[in-house]
Amino acid sequence: MKLTEAKQQFISSWGAFGTHWGINRTMAQIHALLLITPDPLTQDDIMDQLNISRGNTNMNIRELINWGLVERILLTGERKEYFSAEKDIWKVIRQIVKERKKRELEPMLKLLDQLEEVEGDKRDRNVKAFVDIVGGIKKLGRQADKTLDAMIRAEESWFIGNMIKLFK
Repeated sequence: MKLTEAKQQFISSWGAFGTHWGINRTMAQIHALLLITPDPLTQDDIMDQLNISRGNTNMNIRELINWGLVERILLTGERKEYFSAEKDIWKVIRQIVKERKKRELEPMLKLLDQLEEVEGDKRDRNVKAFVDIVGGIKKLGRQADKTLDAMIRAEESWFIGNMIKLFK
C-alpha cells in the first residue's frame, strides 16, 4: 500500500472511529490529518486535503483546541495560523479521557447525587428501589471516576503493565 493510500485510509478510519468516541467524523478526520502530518498545517491546507468547507474546518479546529488535542502555532514572518496535533498517543488518550470525564461522567455523577435525594418514605418499595438503583449506578460511576483519575495520572508503562495483568 502506498503512503498516500495509507494516509487516506487512516484519516477515513479515524473519522469513523471518532463517531464511536463521541466526536463528529470531520473533527476526527482533522485530528487524524494533523496527527500524521509532521509539520503544522494552515486552515487552507486542511480544507484542501480533506475537501471540507472553511466554516466546518474552523469550527472543528476550535473544538479540537478546546479538547486540548490541537494547538495553534504562529510562525515568525507568517500571517497565517498553523495547527498541529499532539503526537504522543499516550498524552492524546489521557486528554480525551479527561475531556470525556469532564463532559460526561462528572455531570452524570452530579445528577445521580441529586436523584439519590428523592423525597419520600425510604421504606416505600418504589422509593427504596429507585434509591437503590441510583445508588448502585452512582457507586459504579464513582469507581469509574477513580479508575480514570488513576489512568490520567499514570505513566504509560505503569498503565500498560496493569492492563496486561488484568487480562491474564
